[in-house]
Amino acid sequence: MTASAKDSLLVLLVSSVLSSCGQDMADLDSYINEIKARPGGRIEPLPEITAYEVFNYTADKQGLRSPFVPDAPQVANDLDIGMRPDLKRSREYLESFSLDTLRMVGTLQIGDINYGLVQTADGLIHRVLPGNYIGQNDGRISTIKDAEIKLVEIIANGIGGYMEREAALSLIN
Repeated sequence: MTASAKDSLLVLLVSSVLSSCGQDMADLDSYINEIKARPGGRIEPLPEITAYEVFNYTADKQGLRSPFVPDAPQVANDLDIGMRPDLKRSREYLESFSLDTLRMVGTLQIGDINYGLVQTADGLIHRVLPGNYIGQNDGRISTIKDAEIKLVEIIANGIGGYMEREAALSLIN
């Protein structure tokens, strides 16, 4: 097939497609005429705009606190100012794990010393003693029992200070 034959075939095809689009639009024309024949509706008037009233805040001149200035930060200073995480101490290995990823898997007694056995997410088991730190919130182990390791964490209280929170790892069978 030659290029001119292809071109004439393409022109014939395009013209037939375009001619079929223009036929049988009577139903669309009747629908448009029906919509135009409907009576127009009533448009509601715009609501009246009330004038803005200026308010002068004078309570600060009467000795009251301004709502645009935050309270003095002395609230946080009145709390336990001495309780803070010790940033100078060396971090222990189990402090790099979140407490919810650690599992107590048992205890081990060697002589008079009772160790807790803690498993990390990678399957390694570590021995811990009271006084060791675990978890990411400066959790210091306080007691180790046969079925539980209790610890005290130091967490931010939300107003610039810190507070202690008790936590525990329980033995999972």
